[in-house]
Amino acid sequence: MEILAPVTGIVWYILVDEGDVVSCGDTLIILESMQMEVNIDTAVNGRVAKILRAQGETIFRDEPILVLKQTSLSAEARP
Repeated sequence: MEILAPVTGIVWYILVDEGDVVSCGDTLIILESMQMEVNIDTAVNGRVAKILRAQGETIFRDEPILVLKQTSLSAEARP
């Protein structure tokens, strides 16, 4: 599942690494847009499969920012 940028902005901070297990509600990335921080949170449990952008890069609305493999936390060991 691709996670898309909700707004045009700059990738300000990446809070996860590839392979990290995340749960619903976790913040994955923070964008800076119009001098405001915009959190990108996950709506599902999963594992970060691929990070598609680097800190400091400009990203446009609806562009993919990372790929998340949806999982069940009961099948994953949370670090």
